[in-house]
Amino acid sequence: MRKETIALSEVLPGQAARVAEICVEGALRRRLFDLGLIPGTFISCRCVAPAGSPMAFTVRGAAIALRRCDAAQILAEAGT
Repeated sequence: MRKETIALSEVLPGQAARVAEICVEGALRRRLFDLGLIPGTFISCRCVAPAGSPMAFTVRGAAIALRRCDAAQILAEAGT
């Protein structure tokens, strides 16, 4: 059964997902890879700022914050 693929910006606080694809290029892509955010990695949303951006995620035991527009360019498999 195939999991639903959604943008990481759609993951709600308390939900977890698995990164499916990073759709950004250049320095941001490299930075995400350096932080351990690579396809296949489990990620969970910790919280979202009241204005909706940034969003805080847990990746490999570390907390990272991403702007919502950047999180929208990362595809994830929901419900993992």
